[in-house]
Amino acid sequence: MAKEKRVWLHIGAGSFHRAHQARYLHRLIESGDDAWTIALGNVRDDTTPMLEKLARQGGRYTLETVDSAGRREYELITSIRKVIPWNANLSALIAQGADPETGVIAFTVTEAGYYLDTSFKLDQTNPDLKADLKGAMTTIYGAVAAIVRERKKRNGGGVTLLSCDNVRHNGERFRSGMEEFFELTGDLETLAWFRENTLSPCCMVDRITPRPSPDIAVRVKEATGFDDMVPVMGESFIQWVVEDDFKAGRPVLEKVGVEMVDDVQPYEEAKIRLLNVPHAGIAWAGTLLGLNYIHEGTLTPSIRQMSYDYVTDDVIPCLTPCPLDLASYRDTVLDRFTNANILDTNQRVAADGLSKIPAMITPTLAACYAAGRTPRATLVLSALFFVFMRRWAEGKLPYAYQDGILDPAAMKALYAEADPIAAYASDAALYGDLAGRADFIADMRAAVVEAERFDTLG
Repeated sequence: MAKEKRVWLHIGAGSFHRAHQARYLHRLIESGDDAWTIALGNVRDDTTPMLEKLARQGGRYTLETVDSAGRREYELITSIRKVIPWNANLSALIAQGADPETGVIAFTVTEAGYYLDTSFKLDQTNPDLKADLKGAMTTIYGAVAAIVRERKKRNGGGVTLLSCDNVRHNGERFRSGMEEFFELTGDLETLAWFRENTLSPCCMVDRITPRPSPDIAVRVKEATGFDDMVPVMGESFIQWVVEDDFKAGRPVLEKVGVEMVDDVQPYEEAKIRLLNVPHAGIAWAGTLLGLNYIHEGTLTPSIRQMSYDYVTDDVIPCLTPCPLDLASYRDTVLDRFTNANILDTNQRVAADGLSKIPAMITPTLAACYAAGRTPRATLVLSALFFVFMRRWAEGKLPYAYQDGILDPAAMKALYAEADPIAAYASDAALYGDLAGRADFIADMRAAVVEAERFDTLG
């Protein structure tokens, strides 16, 4: 009897999925278990040129990995068996998501793509979200709502909705936002179906994946002979930790190194605070020093020391006890950041700071203050973003800053105030209950002075 074929639909056609989840599914297929293959699509049309090229290659592409010693390896990834063409009504994406053969719908939307405020409620002031509440499909909520409605209509059965990004409690955050979305649209019947027929496990993903540059294709052609139009590159390190809570079956991912666990939280908390936060801080500081790449900043003694102090002085006390060896994790992360062969740009890593501050940095600030400690090193990271964005407001950044929730007029107005540091430290969207506290404002003033030592753009 032939084994049932299942589809893993991934929404979000960026490089990270192709360097990470698609690689794991490929390895599983190579092991002889080809029960699951990937269908890849996108909500917006910004990746259409890449998808069209990928379709011309039958979904195949080359993954180049490189370690800190410069050793490069090449692997032809074959797990994407269907490339879904984009159109404005997302008809092909919705049809695939509603098909009973689709057992997992995964997505990578990052911090800003959840459209959540500091209370983890949907930000109904966001224009994209407002449009989707009226029937558009420009966010993950609008797209998944359309898929769920069609799946319910077709009796497509249960499905797992899996967030694959760096957001803390990503499955819970998505599920809460999705339920609120159905409530706001008044579609209580679909909400009831959603609650009964879907699950949203949390997961933690890790692999540094820079934006592809033209030289990758040149190296791929030289090494493999394949004239690949859409190769990707990532570091040699890779990790995936997934909550084992699936609604309609799943690939046997543990066969290829995925850690299937009951509780992802210790892993994701360590990764967010010990990797994602220093990564952003190194990008902000490196940019202010006139550097271009993450490895350059990490190899700068003052920046490395700042990152080391942040983890050692503030984060490790907050996360202890922990099943992970946090000091070893810290050292491994900083060593990974020195990989000069990755050429990971400050521009890529510095992005979306307005989402990273409340989601990734404020929890450490709040925990330290609650424990009676002044989080000096974490304050410096927060202050670095203030100085970084001041340079943005002055038009002095060396690249275009990208942030999904940036309101340019509001940000420039903050720096035009009589006391911009106080205004920054009083922003509840960034700092929650700490915002406006006299001690927090005073501490931020001192931290800005310390952060300004990195600023050579003026």
